[in-house]
Amino acid sequence: MTSVREIARLVRNSSKTVAGLSLSQRNEALRHVADGLSKNKNGISEANKADIERSSTDHEVSKAMLSRLMFQDKKIDQAVAGVTDLIRLDDPIGASQIHRELSPGLELRRVSVPLGVLGIIFEARPDAAVQIAALSIKSGNGTILKCGKEAVLTCTEIVQTIKQSLGSSDCPSESIALLTTREQTGEMMKCNKDIDLIIPRGSNEFVQFVQKNTTIPVLGHADGICHVYVDREADLSKALSIAIDSKTQYPSACNSMETLIVHSDIAATFLPQFEAQCQASNVKINGCPATRQIIASAGEVDSFATEFCDLECNVVIVNDVKDAVSHIDMFGSKHTDCIVSENTTTAQYFQSQVASAGVFHNCSTRFADGFRYGFGAEVGVSTSSLPPRGPVGLDGITTYKYVISGNGHIVSDFASGKSSFTHKDIL
Repeated sequence: MTSVREIARLVRNSSKTVAGLSLSQRNEALRHVADGLSKNKNGISEANKADIERSSTDHEVSKAMLSRLMFQDKKIDQAVAGVTDLIRLDDPIGASQIHRELSPGLELRRVSVPLGVLGIIFEARPDAAVQIAALSIKSGNGTILKCGKEAVLTCTEIVQTIKQSLGSSDCPSESIALLTTREQTGEMMKCNKDIDLIIPRGSNEFVQFVQKNTTIPVLGHADGICHVYVDREADLSKALSIAIDSKTQYPSACNSMETLIVHSDIAATFLPQFEAQCQASNVKINGCPATRQIIASAGEVDSFATEFCDLECNVVIVNDVKDAVSHIDMFGSKHTDCIVSENTTTAQYFQSQVASAGVFHNCSTRFADGFRYGFGAEVGVSTSSLPPRGPVGLDGITTYKYVISGNGHIVSDFASGKSSFTHKDIL
């Protein structure tokens, strides 16, 4: 059996070939991938059904995880559409971010380049395998995917399909690899010479575990404790639609609403409407004491720092927008938070004070997604204050290098005054 170190070295070597491909060659590889996935839709669906049947009897697999595991029909079509959208995007590598004359005949460029090899650890998200593989091809990177045990059959079928599809292109199939065991995860975290970045997609505890057990840089994709704040000057019809969409459109997603924050002035009017919609959508409500005086059926809040990933949410009533911001600061995860208000000054205050990667006004938190941002796809969502943050697309998996071209220039001439710097930007 091939060791993880050998796999990582093979991906590393192949990634150099991918980095050297032209944009048209990488786009052509993506066309083959999209076509291959479409043609093998039945094979992928059957593998996914087997994963779901096997996982449904595992008491450790939650309903939310089973929901994320589902990858058939429409979800496959959406994943293929994401690959196709990537083809239309500009080339993320080779772009001059800085072009500057340092002195006559001496020019500096800062040029975007691939990171190298990505190590992505994710659980029951087969769609992540498609998104990450496609993003890696477009950005000239190599990728090692590590899926959860729940999605092994589906991800194996997906990766085999992608590798077979790449056989008809100039992109080496060895630039993408799949790991499937927990032991391999540990080995991958030791491959600091061949892997340039690890992105663990999971809980805060898991991200911290990875950070403590590897010397490879880690881009954390942590909890999604997202809030919707309904201001006293909100359009309540608009607010109801946004809150329900944020919670129910795909409750197991990390950008779904977990806590609804309501201004005390409109709570008595708004919350009964929200309760009715939640009952119609089978959403369980937990509320603060003030909320439970309005919604008698609401349960007590165990913790405002809970990511339900299910048809359940917390509700808290506050006195003003400052209290709403304070609540988010205390319990949020810096993922995505929204204010619903017709007062632009209040909205601007909220958007300037909330320190999350995504801060929205009058729209669903579910828009926090690489595909919806026009990135084509995402490798994960970073809640770090350092870039990249939010949905991480092509720009987040590239870096840059400084390239200087001269004609015999030496520093001694500048030190002596024979030559001088011009530092003039070239448009």
